[in-house]
Amino acid sequence: MDKKAMKKAKAIVVGGSISGLSCAHALVSSGWEVVVVEKTPSPPTGSPTGAGLGLDPLVQSKLSQWLMQPHLLQNTTMPLSIDQNQATDVQMKINRTLTRDERYNFRAAYWADLHNLLYSALPSNIVLWGHKFLSFSISDCGTSVEVKTKIVETDDVISITGDVLIAADGCLSSIREVFLPGLKLRYSGYCAWRGVLDCSGDEHTEAIEDLKRAYPDLGRCLYLNLSSGTHSVLYELLNKRLNWLWFVNQPEPVHEGHSTTMKVSSDMVLKMHEEAEKVWLPEFTRIMKETAEPFINAIYDMDPLERIYWKNVVLVGDAAHPTTPHGARSTNMAIVDAAVLGQCLRKWGVERLDSALHEYQSIRLPVVSQQVLHSRRMGLIKQGLVLPDGSSFNPSTALPKDCEDLQMQSMPFFSETPPILM
Repeated sequence: MDKKAMKKAKAIVVGGSISGLSCAHALVSSGWEVVVVEKTPSPPTGSPTGAGLGLDPLVQSKLSQWLMQPHLLQNTTMPLSIDQNQATDVQMKINRTLTRDERYNFRAAYWADLHNLLYSALPSNIVLWGHKFLSFSISDCGTSVEVKTKIVETDDVISITGDVLIAADGCLSSIREVFLPGLKLRYSGYCAWRGVLDCSGDEHTEAIEDLKRAYPDLGRCLYLNLSSGTHSVLYELLNKRLNWLWFVNQPEPVHEGHSTTMKVSSDMVLKMHEEAEKVWLPEFTRIMKETAEPFINAIYDMDPLERIYWKNVVLVGDAAHPTTPHGARSTNMAIVDAAVLGQCLRKWGVERLDSALHEYQSIRLPVVSQQVLHSRRMGLIKQGLVLPDGSSFNPSTALPKDCEDLQMQSMPFFSETPPILM
C-alpha cells in the first residue's frame, strides 16, 4: 500500500463522545488524518448523564493500545469480575441468587473518566469543540465529502473536506436521518432512573456499612436485582462512587429537545423514593435517597438496519445500532466498531474506500444486529413484559433453566474477537 497516499487520507468524525473519540484513535493509529466535530464548547469535566458503564475484555485491550499506557485504564476503572442476578423480596428483606458468573472479567468506568482518558491521549487540535454540525454533501464523483459546521461562539459557518464522513452522532443521528428519513426509535416500554452516589469520605457511614452487608461483593460485582415487573442495577465505580439504575415500566414520556435524558422535578424524585421503598431492600433505597440529582433515561432501541454505510458516509456506535442497556453493549459495540473500521481502512486504503466500508459493514452488522435483539429480549425478561411466545418471567418462581438468558454471557458473540482485530 502507498503509505504516502495513506497519510493524505482524511476522515471527518461528527460527534466527540466516547464513540467519536474512539474512531479518532482507531484512524490515527491507521495513518489517517482526523478531524472531530463536536458542538460542546469544551471538553466536559463531568458526565452529562452521570453514567457508569462496563468495559468487556476486548474493549479493555483496544483502549489500552490506544492509550499506550495500559496502567491508565486499570487505574481509573474498577473490576467487575462477578455478574450476579438475584430476586429481591422486600417483605422478607432478602435477595435470593438466581445466577452468578464469577468469570465476568469486565471493568466498571465512569463516563467522564473514560472520555477524559481518550481525549487526553489524542494529538492536540483533532477535536473542534464548539462546532455544531449543519450538513454534508458528497462530491459528484463520490470521492470526497464536505461538511459544514457553525462555530457556536461566533455563528460563523465553515466547511471541512475529507475522504470519509463518520457519523458518531448518537442514537438520534441527524446523518442517519439523511439516508433513512422518518426512521424512528422503538420505545422499550420502560424508563430508567439513574444516579451516582459519591461516598468518598463517607464510606464508613451506617448507610454504606449496611449496603455492604446486603451486597457483600460490592467493588467487584455487577448486581442485577429483579422484582415483580421491574429490575435494578448496582455496582461500584472508582473513588467510592456507587452507580445505580432502576427500570420502571411506563408509557412513553414526552421529551423536550433532542435527547432521551429527562430532567426531573423534586416531586418526581420524592415519588420515586416512595415507590422504591415498596420494591427494594431498605439498604438499596437509602442509597437512592442520598443521591443528588438523579435523572431519567427513556430506553429505546431500533430494529437492526440493513446497511450502515452509503458511498463515503458510515455510521458507528449508537448512530448505527441504538440498543437497550441490558447487555452492557452500547459503549462496547461503539469501541469495537471504531477498531474494526480503523483496521478496514488500514487494510484497503483510501483508494479502495468502498471495499473498506463494505468489509466493516459485513463484519459488524451480523454481530450488532443479534446483540441489539438479544439485549431487547433481556429487557423484556427482566421487566416481566410479555415475550414473543406469550410468556413472562417471574423472578420469585423462576427455575434455573428459566434464568439462562439473564446472564451477560448469554449475549451472542459475547467473548468473540473479530479476526481483523487479532
